[in-house]
Amino acid sequence: MDLITTYYVVAGALIVVGLLGTILPVLPGLPVMYAGMVLAAWAGGFQHIGGWTLAVLGVLVLLSIAVDLLASIAGARRVGASNKGVFGAGVGGFVGIFFGLPGLVAGPFLGAALGEVAHGREWKHASKIGFGTWVGLLLGAIFKLGLAFAMLALFGLALLVD
Repeated sequence: MDLITTYYVVAGALIVVGLLGTILPVLPGLPVMYAGMVLAAWAGGFQHIGGWTLAVLGVLVLLSIAVDLLASIAGARRVGASNKGVFGAGVGGFVGIFFGLPGLVAGPFLGAALGEVAHGREWKHASKIGFGTWVGLLLGAIFKLGLAFAMLALFGLALLVD
């Protein structure tokens, strides 16, 4: 296998791993997909995938990062979280990273709920806010999956159109 083919294989693997990362929260999905797309563009001498396409794909990646940062906060705010609940959701999401998939699912929920308890709310109300945070994360993940497919479509279209 020659070097260019190796680059394409690695690029394809990065794209697949990135797509999986939109579903599995442990992996940084869209940034990894983008890295694979940039590698494929570079391996092809930027003949099919040019600067404009890469710029649009990069904007989609930045949008996905914003969604990652704001999804749980928006979910918490939507159900009336206090600043302590929102802060707890952020901390819980960060700490959850270190506990794998269960931590990523439970971390923002527990963080928001504990933040609300610290704010003086009853556990029942605090758990509703934690659930709202989790729903925000779920909706964010669905949106990121949509962005991933938009990136794939744009990348595929750029490969087909000369």
